[in-house]
Amino acid sequence: MVEIRILMALQELHTPVLDFVFAHITMLGDGGIFWISIGVLLACSKKYRRQGVLLLLCLLASFLIGNVCLKNLVQRSRPCWMYPEVPLLVREPGDFSFPSAHSMVGFAGAAALWLTDRRFGAAAYTLAAFIAFSRLYLFVHWPTDVIAGTVMGIAVAYAVFGIAYFGSGMRKRKTGGE
Repeated sequence: MVEIRILMALQELHTPVLDFVFAHITMLGDGGIFWISIGVLLACSKKYRRQGVLLLLCLLASFLIGNVCLKNLVQRSRPCWMYPEVPLLVREPGDFSFPSAHSMVGFAGAAALWLTDRRFGAAAYTLAAFIAFSRLYLFVHWPTDVIAGTVMGIAVAYAVFGIAYFGSGMRKRKTGGE
């Protein structure tokens, strides 16, 4: 299986410095707290309120789709459950593997920030990519979990923004005289 070969190859990269870095980077995605905090901070600012609210909506939609629905529907075992001989650097997750919620929420948040302000979005995409990679490095997700979470997170953000855009009447309306 290609996925286990990729994960085992990543195990060869382990060093004390990388172990420390990726164990801490992954914590930024735990429970979506980092992304939620950013959304709340933005929502509390008059200038960035709309951006913050849309970010929070993207995070909520990602959580409901990924954690509540898909993880329980697919029920994919994690690599650390199937290969318990590989030592973990983080607490063993208790929920199912597909999709990676860290990746889905991270990329939903990054896409939301990108769609509203590219400066914030570029930094957020970089962080989301590191968080997603950390899930592979730490042996708690399969590569396809991370890829699916990434794609679905971005798709959720674009869908939420599309709904917000069309639902708010922000689009230009053509009238007979134009």
